Amino acid sequence: MSRVYPFDDAATARAVIDDDGTLVEWNEGARRLLGHPPESVVGRPAARLLAGGRLPEAPFGTRWNGTVELRHRDGRTVPVWLLAHRRPPGDGRGADWLVVSPLTGDQPHGLDDDGLAGASLIQAPCAVALYDDQLRLRRINQSMAEFIGLPEERVRGLRITELGGQRTAEDLERGMLQVLSSGLPLDMEHTGNVGGDNRRIAAWLTRMAPVFDVRGRVLGVCLAAHDVTDNHRARQRLQLVNEASARIGTTLDVTRTAQELADVCVPVLADFVTIDLLDPREYDGEPPARVSAPLRLRRTAHQSVLDGVPEAVIPPGRAEAYPDSSPQADALTAGRTIITSVAAGNMAAWHGWHPGRDQVVHRFGIHSTMSVPIRARGLTLGVAVLTRHRRPDSFTTDDALLAEEITTRAAVCIDNARRYSRERETALALQRSLLPRTMPRTAALQARSRYLPAARAGVGGDWFDVIPLSGMRVAMVVGDVVGHGIQASATMGRLRTAVGTLADLDLAPDELLTHLDDLVIRLSEQYSGDDSPGEVGATCLYAVYDPVSRRCTLARAGHPQPLVLRPGGEPQELELPSGPPLGLGGLPFESAEAELPEGTVLALYTDGLVKSRGRDLDVGRRLLGEALQAYAGSLDETCDLVLRKLLPAGGATDDVALLLARTRGLPSSQVATWDIPADPALVAPVRKQVLDQLDRWSLSEAAFTAELVVSELVTNAIRYGSRPIRLRLIHDAATLIVEVSDTSHTAPHLRRAKTFDEGGRGLLLVAQLTQRWGSRHTPEGKTIWAELALTEAAQ
Repeated sequence: MSRVYPFDDAATARAVIDDDGTLVEWNEGARRLLGHPPESVVGRPAARLLAGGRLPEAPFGTRWNGTVELRHRDGRTVPVWLLAHRRPPGDGRGADWLVVSPLTGDQPHGLDDDGLAGASLIQAPCAVALYDDQLRLRRINQSMAEFIGLPEERVRGLRITELGGQRTAEDLERGMLQVLSSGLPLDMEHTGNVGGDNRRIAAWLTRMAPVFDVRGRVLGVCLAAHDVTDNHRARQRLQLVNEASARIGTTLDVTRTAQELADVCVPVLADFVTIDLLDPREYDGEPPARVSAPLRLRRTAHQSVLDGVPEAVIPPGRAEAYPDSSPQADALTAGRTIITSVAAGNMAAWHGWHPGRDQVVHRFGIHSTMSVPIRARGLTLGVAVLTRHRRPDSFTTDDALLAEEITTRAAVCIDNARRYSRERETALALQRSLLPRTMPRTAALQARSRYLPAARAGVGGDWFDVIPLSGMRVAMVVGDVVGHGIQASATMGRLRTAVGTLADLDLAPDELLTHLDDLVIRLSEQYSGDDSPGEVGATCLYAVYDPVSRRCTLARAGHPQPLVLRPGGEPQELELPSGPPLGLGGLPFESAEAELPEGTVLALYTDGLVKSRGRDLDVGRRLLGEALQAYAGSLDETCDLVLRKLLPAGGATDDVALLLARTRGLPSSQVATWDIPADPALVAPVRKQVLDQLDRWSLSEAAFTAELVVSELVTNAIRYGSRPIRLRLIHDAATLIVEVSDTSHTAPHLRRAKTFDEGGRGLLLVAQLTQRWGSRHTPEGKTIWAELALTEAAQ
């Protein structure tokens, strides 16, 4: 079993003084030295024990030693050599000072002078110390005296925790106790100050071995310390470079990448780091190769060893001007790393350029600064400024090489993120310019929309549109081009334009998708001929709603089925024939009809809304139905609710397009229909019926124009069309529509009659008198239509 070695607490005079100068601990050794019992001094000012009546000025750093005159209990004055250590907060206490003094009158234990006379290790070139079985110092060699920074005669009899006062000393003492108990050697590696110099930090490999007498009893511990600072720093630098490779550049976000650079450097390399970047917009969108002072930088990120970044620091996002003699400007104009320090005496010039920063330097005790330009691909992106105020040592040339290695890696990541952000902003601007800015106001429906680009993949080819058609009808379309980036956005723009053109021809939904499929095939062939990657593919849903019949005709090409919420009902998917995606060719598309009562809400969307990682597609559709079920009259609020409910907090993984439409019905009182006999002599009575109907609608202001249009269209239908012939008038608050239908599939053409021609002026007259006109094919034949603006007619 291991023996337990109780320490003699009275072998050293030890006291603890807090930052207020109050004694908080007083051991038996202190009582033996000065005669005062603990109850008479603990909780009282330590200055009362001084013959001069006051404590020495608080030393700068972590250690102090010297001889002071102390008052003995019997009234005499005793000169005492004291060693004081500044201890950081820990174990539920605040920062304080440990004050010790060896009691030279006590005889050390365990090791006698004769037993140590043969200890040749005392003359070894490494730092060596011998401790007795009470772990009190007996002997040290010259190397150890230089490491401690105190002569042997001053520290003999002290424990290592009384010599060091730091947590490392506590770890070493536990190790020596283990050696005493087990009789086995032990190695430990640690870092600490050298010779009491707070500015020099070294790494040591400490070997602790038991010292035996001739009978094999453990007399004490031999401690040998080997300076391994160079190896330790090399490993630390290699570890920091590896960590930087793993932690910097995890995203294509400039701000996040800059913050990762700052996080990696603190606290291993610096106590405080700032990252300031140039604004490319001030240099025509591209960072310059060289800069000259004064220059303007924007604070992008910073990090500190302190809890929370100091209030005096510039917040991220703010731009500041940096003149000559500032750390940022000097490093960027020189194009190299610049190191300054108080010890080298070259920081004074950097203090005066900004009074506020000068106060911060003195407030936090900043003593060393290193400014590293951030450059990539020959471009100047910004500067990283590293400072030290807690670490006592100044920056070295090796630190500069390490900082440059890390910054160079980060600069490539920052430049990649900058390029990606620029391309993404360009693609997003293109995408938004190609999408409708506002929804058209129609008598058939009210529509609202949302578009969100993917959080990481960027903008894609999602689009939506609402297109007014003839006869008060309206078309709704939602599509999704495969891929992301500018090419997908450009392809989307071409397809949206094509849909608008085909919609003007009043094609049925399945016919329109067939023509669109041909276009996608042609685009694929064009792209395959150059350096563009991949083929073009897309999905699309096209719907036409008629407010007169309140019926909607839909067709889809590989697109998700829409959801419909009828008044008083629950959200349901509209069952539509599953057409192939656009670009396959050769496969037919089919249309389906659905009756949509007035007030029905129709939801058209792209798959980015319902699909996500870790969530099944059916779950996304169910969540969309739940959000649609909460519809309370506002389409805008419902759009926002849908996005909040279905999209993750970090943003969508794919771009999202959402179109919500609430249908309106046109009352039968706003529609009038007549069957027209195929007799030109009966055109006059038809005109009379039209005028009477306009009087009943209180639209007499439009009677003259409407009469001419009706006369021309009906006459053309009787002459060139096929029976039966039908005339229909439709109106809302702003438009009057005249429609003439017959069973002939021959569409009329606008001609310009010459001077002596007897015909050819009819449709030209209609085109001049109306807002717009056209023809559409129907299953029975064709319909010629013309629209009159009632507001203009009234004027």
